[in-house]
Amino acid sequence: MIIRKSKREIDIMSKANSIVAETHEFLSEKIEPGISTYDLDKLAEEFIENKGGKPSFKGYRGYPASVCLSINDEVVHGIPSKTRVLEKGMILSVDIGVYYKGFHGDAARTFPVGKISQEAKSLIEVTRKALDKGIENAIIGNRLTDISNAVQIHVENAGCSVVRDYVGHGIGTDMHEDPQIPNFGPAGRGPRLKEGMTLAIEPMVNIGHYNVKTKDDGWTVVTEDGSLSAHWEDSIAITKEGPKILSRL
Repeated sequence: MIIRKSKREIDIMSKANSIVAETHEFLSEKIEPGISTYDLDKLAEEFIENKGGKPSFKGYRGYPASVCLSINDEVVHGIPSKTRVLEKGMILSVDIGVYYKGFHGDAARTFPVGKISQEAKSLIEVTRKALDKGIENAIIGNRLTDISNAVQIHVENAGCSVVRDYVGHGIGTDMHEDPQIPNFGPAGRGPRLKEGMTLAIEPMVNIGHYNVKTKDDGWTVVTEDGSLSAHWEDSIAITKEGPKILSRL
């Protein structure tokens, strides 16, 4: 069941997501060679709590940290660790969730660590733009897979691939609500988009093949072929004026 939100509920979600966006901005200034993902996680947790929120991910289905930090070929759900120290040339995908006054916010960004290759730069930009293409199609009257198809077309036209095994989702009082939002597939399918729907749209894009696997820690998802992966996500609300992006400052 897709739960549509009232204006009051969307206003609360806007605050939750503003904390997410502020945390991304804060962490972006800390991402540099020599810092561990453990330290980034602790900085994020403290920042979120100082803003009046709680990390949505901590303890969620047993996840052991406050944010997901995924390096290079890690697609999603990378676990912060004292031994995972950032090095120049890496790319780091940062996924942040915040719980605030009964509602969740959720957004992901992929950052360069120092100077990175042109290939990595292009991957990050393709993924960011694919998210924008998906959001552009999140309008009243469209079908759900109009979002999916827009993402896939942009990614594949750029010579990259869209991860199939993980998808976007509805968001609200629960971190993951209906509907699931694939980043691939034909347009014109699925439920009609209606005012008050709140969605987390999140392309995960690989330079190589879209196949992925989970590491022995039970969480970290990596590309099967070892190629680089990037992740961009925003939480939005569907309104009469068009998609309202909640997780950008």
